[in-house]
Amino acid sequence: MPTSRAGTSSNRLNSPAGFTLMELLVVIALLAVAAGIVLPRLTVSSSMELNRSARQLAAAIRYVQDRAITGKTPHRMRMEPGTGIIRITRLQDDGSEGEPGESFLERPLLAEGVTVTDVITPGRGKTETGEAVLRFDMAGLGDFTVIHLKGEDEDDAMTIMAYPSGKVTVSEGYQEEPL
Repeated sequence: MPTSRAGTSSNRLNSPAGFTLMELLVVIALLAVAAGIVLPRLTVSSSMELNRSARQLAAAIRYVQDRAITGKTPHRMRMEPGTGIIRITRLQDDGSEGEPGESFLERPLLAEGVTVTDVITPGRGKTETGEAVLRFDMAGLGDFTVIHLKGEDEDDAMTIMAYPSGKVTVSEGYQEEPL
C-alpha cells in the first residue's frame, strides 16, 4: 500500500492543476491597478467638464492678453452666446482678422455640452444672443468682462471675470459682480 507524506500527493507532483495563492494575488493586484487608472477617466461628469472648460478659457484669455502685449498685435475673442463657439483672431496690418497662428488658440476651448450663457461688458451690457467680442489691443484687454458658462445640467454654472490689469478669475455659480 503506497503511503505519502502529509500535504503531498504523487498525482500533483507530475501535473499541476491550478494556480498558487501568490499567482492569484499578483493577478488581482494588477487588475486593481489597471482599474484604478482607467475608471476615473471613464467617469467624467458634466460639472468636471464645465470646470475644466472654464479654466481653459481663463488660461486662453490670459495667453491672448500676453500675446497682444508682447507681440504688439491686437487680437479678438469672438463668442456666440447660446453656443460653445469661441474663435480667437489676430488683427492683420491691413485691418482684417486672420488666424492667430498658434495651435493652442485654434482648437476648441470649451468641451462638448458646455455653452456660453452670456457676456457682460461695461460698454455693451449683457449680450445673450448674436456675438460678443473681447478686444485685446497692445495694452491688453480693453474692458472688464464677465463670461458665464453653463454645462449640460442647467444648475451648473461657472463665472469668468477678466480684468484689464491681466487678472482672470474663475468661480462657481452665476455671479455678475466681482466678489
